[in-house]
Amino acid sequence: MKTAIYSGSFDPITKGHQDVIKKALKLVDKLIILIIENSNKKCWFTLEERKHMIELTVGDNPDIEIASSDGLLVDFMKERGVEVIIRGLRAVADYEYELVYAFFNNELSGGVVDTVFIPASRQFMYLSSSGAREAAIAKARLDIFVDEKIIDIVENKVEDLYPDKK
Repeated sequence: MKTAIYSGSFDPITKGHQDVIKKALKLVDKLIILIIENSNKKCWFTLEERKHMIELTVGDNPDIEIASSDGLLVDFMKERGVEVIIRGLRAVADYEYELVYAFFNNELSGGVVDTVFIPASRQFMYLSSSGAREAAIAKARLDIFVDEKIIDIVENKVEDLYPDKK
């Protein structure tokens, strides 16, 4: 059984993430969606909230496992015996950024870990979690950014974080 890891902060999970997940499942038997705790990022949602949103949007698929880690990705992969990382690409800038990490992870793993890049579908090329958060603050349509199942969660978070925006 071929297993891969799709890692990210998923703050929140977007339709673009869901697109990459759908495409990745055509390539692997099992996909571990790994929520990374990145101290350099200021996330809106707690780890449990992000996990819940992922469960609501894609968690009903038996070929998906949702996990989290605050350590090195390659260490988590070694523990699980996983050798493939899935990364989504929206634009050339994403490729340049992700290529550095692909080499970095391959080197840290002693040549064991490889990265597979999946291009975003055209309708999702502009989507990002930060864009979804900005749209939420502006009270813009969220259905173009995130699954309908989590719109209320995102809108409620805006009310919690920005009470003056009510």
